[in-house]
Amino acid sequence: MNETRPGDAMLTDWRQAAVRFERAVSGAVVGQDRAIRLLTIAIFARGHVLLEGDVGVGKTTLLRAVARALGGAYERVEGTVDMMPTDLVYHTYLAEDGRPRVEPGPVLRRAEDLSIFFFNEINRARPQVHSLLLRLMAERSLTAFNREYRFPNLQVFADRNRVEREETFELPAAARDRFLMEIGLEAPRDAESRRALVFDPRFHDTDALIDGIAADVLDHAAIPGIARAIQHGVQASPAIETYVVGLWEALVRPGGAGIRLSGIDMDALVQGGASPRGVAFLVRAAKVRAWLENRTFLVPEDIRAVFPDVMAHRVFLEPVYEMRRATIVPDLCRAVFDTVPAP
Repeated sequence: MNETRPGDAMLTDWRQAAVRFERAVSGAVVGQDRAIRLLTIAIFARGHVLLEGDVGVGKTTLLRAVARALGGAYERVEGTVDMMPTDLVYHTYLAEDGRPRVEPGPVLRRAEDLSIFFFNEINRARPQVHSLLLRLMAERSLTAFNREYRFPNLQVFADRNRVEREETFELPAAARDRFLMEIGLEAPRDAESRRALVFDPRFHDTDALIDGIAADVLDHAAIPGIARAIQHGVQASPAIETYVVGLWEALVRPGGAGIRLSGIDMDALVQGGASPRGVAFLVRAAKVRAWLENRTFLVPEDIRAVFPDVMAHRVFLEPVYEMRRATIVPDLCRAVFDTVPAP
């Protein structure tokens, strides 16, 4: 069977479908073009996504809109402090005849047809739940009822707000590293979008807004094959490979790269992270971005466009700096780009 290449008619059709997908989602979520593009990249890179932002900026609405347009079997859970891992796999109850019953939970309810698993307020769930989710994300498989279930088309979307701290649990490093991207979501800045969100009644009924999105814009079952074709077809030159490795080295060892940030000991800043898996994810996402821009080769702008969202959450700082990561890590990423010469 011949390998599909980015210049082939099939991938051209898929690129056009990706544009329709973005257009459908943007009809329900205004002022979030960058977040929508990043989510599109994640879908074709076959990666999981965590949205983070303040309360009420539209994280849940955006993910519901993406799930609607993407199609496939969909399940959603709400993170709560009393949730247990078994709640994802099965639930028990007393039937009308008084006998106990066991039914599949949200992960197994659609069995191996599950395409989208949406975990709302993920940081409200306990670490034990995160551990189970980790396997589901990493291996796309789960063992239950004496058999192994596989989810070849599964993508996990999750969100958390960064304001609430009570009754929440920070995601462990291993779980965060399984997310291809952590995308920060802010309220739109332009006046027209703000006016529409406040005064246009269409945006006040979220359910009707989501129902108005065209369903199944993309064939979710075919995306894994298209994703493989993109990765094989988009090429990186030796200069780009050297550039990516240079960015990686500067991010992990900023002091040795000559990076200086005010009031910070650069040699003691980074504790770990930015693993080979993370850099491989970076290249995967950059290749999808190049494909969406109708190119068969990577350029530095492809790397820059996805770098903060793919790499920032994989950098683990020393505890003395961790409370300031919201300002330090973006400054570090900018300094890395200013320091490492682009080809």
